[in-house]
Amino acid sequence: MPDFSLFQNKMSTAGMGDAVIKAFRRNYEALLANETGMIPESAITPAKDILSFENLPRTAATDHSLLARTVVIKLNGGLGTGMGLQGPKSLLTVARGLNFLDLIVRQTMELRRRSGNSVRLLLMNSFSTSADTLAYLGKYRADGLADPEEVELMQNRVPKIDVRTMAPAHWPADPELEWCPPGHGDLYPALAGSGWLDRLLAEGVKYAFVSNSDNLGAVLDPVILAHFAASGSPFLMEVTRRTSSDSKGGHLAVRKSDGRLLLREVAQCPEEDLGFFQDIGLHRYFNTNNLWIRLDLLKSELSKNGGALPLPMIRNKKTVDPRDKGSTTVIQLETAMGAALECFEGAAAIEVSRNRFAPVKTTADLLALRSDAYEIRGDGQVALAALRNGIPPNISLSDDYKLVDMLDRLDTPGLIDCRSLTIRGPVRLESGVSVKGDVIIENTRPTEMILRAGTYENQNIKL
Repeated sequence: MPDFSLFQNKMSTAGMGDAVIKAFRRNYEALLANETGMIPESAITPAKDILSFENLPRTAATDHSLLARTVVIKLNGGLGTGMGLQGPKSLLTVARGLNFLDLIVRQTMELRRRSGNSVRLLLMNSFSTSADTLAYLGKYRADGLADPEEVELMQNRVPKIDVRTMAPAHWPADPELEWCPPGHGDLYPALAGSGWLDRLLAEGVKYAFVSNSDNLGAVLDPVILAHFAASGSPFLMEVTRRTSSDSKGGHLAVRKSDGRLLLREVAQCPEEDLGFFQDIGLHRYFNTNNLWIRLDLLKSELSKNGGALPLPMIRNKKTVDPRDKGSTTVIQLETAMGAALECFEGAAAIEVSRNRFAPVKTTADLLALRSDAYEIRGDGQVALAALRNGIPPNISLSDDYKLVDMLDRLDTPGLIDCRSLTIRGPVRLESGVSVKGDVIIENTRPTEMILRAGTYENQNIKL
């Protein structure tokens, strides 16, 4: 067995604490034991009869004292390089001149105003996003949101593993490439190792609401908070009904061996079971990555497990330099924070509307979010317009629009009545284009073609 001390020394020298080292060691030993982290269809049954948000009592939500005992944590470690961004994705303009971070601050300040309590906000930054994020937050200094000691939870990083030697990857050309993020399952060792978990508990904070910074639908909801507090559950996952655009998202299931709820990501599904995974009629609920956590019970569970939650390990095989396919082949070990669902006895799920899930992973998502299919509410929440009946438009763009600045070609069309929109090839949309039903716009020539203003309904348009 390779000597783990090589990893421990590398991580300690880089300033990584005991919590993340323990978590990485657990995953590394699982890798050496040839654990795949796979969850076959034969080991699970579909989740059914999930409690709906619509059936929760609204009266308990008036207890604003619960807000004072809750922290909002936003995962803010992504750069959005897949969309051509150079800085934090949260600084990308979404709509009306506002970026993700502006809207997150607006959400936080509205919670404070409504409740009369200083609801705490923590941004889980990465080494890549910390400086730019904190610099931007300087504009909110008067609101107490610019001090890193008060708003920042730093994500850890872990070594890439050389496939040939199973030792830490070595890449002198750029030593930074020897490291990788450990996935958002790092939330738990980051909270513990940074001292934030103990600090929050000492301040009387008992509950945490966690979501991605690019999901502007995820606002702390007092109704869900009241339900979570009254339930005594250690962990609550918000789920929503899958649509055709969610067939690759992690879904909820029940483990046959012990009846516990679990989360299965696509990376944990054997190839022969992908048909089951993508069957949205069979596996009806997917994880929004909006999570509620009892911090005191998290601390107990960490202590019970030697300081690291037993999250399923996800391994990804890549090259040490992503831009050089001939560079050293490495394994990156990750965990998903939603996978903690199976770690807590009594963990639960709640079905919420699509309004609480409006992430931006691609330029297609961004085009939809900038359109009239979504609206920005007074509390900073971005939600589907009421006429959408909880179903987002299904947008598909060719690689001509892979990067954010390429969207300038598409003067945001009206999508309030759009079921699906596909754009292939270099097309420029004039201001005033409106799409209804299912529309395909296609240009097979290399020269950009213009689609004039007007309403297009259930059409296949060849330019």
